[in-house]
Amino acid sequence: MRRHFELLGAIEQIEVIAVAGAIREIKRLRKFHGRGRWRKLKGVGRVRLSDGTIREAELHWYEAAGIGKKEYKVKRFLD
Repeated sequence: MRRHFELLGAIEQIEVIAVAGAIREIKRLRKFHGRGRWRKLKGVGRVRLSDGTIREAELHWYEAAGIGKKEYKVKRFLD
């Protein structure tokens, strides 16, 4: 099930999980968003879910210089 959410404020505790060839989805990212130095990151932020609930969550996303942040995903809730 795909959850839709809105990011509220800044993401904190950001860490790089994988870079370029270590990202399993690298071919798909390049096809849909373009070539770049892709990185997969994780961090903690507050999100508003589609039902209006506000929760603290661990987020994962991809980003590349010149392209920006793409494909945010809630991995787990922290509260």
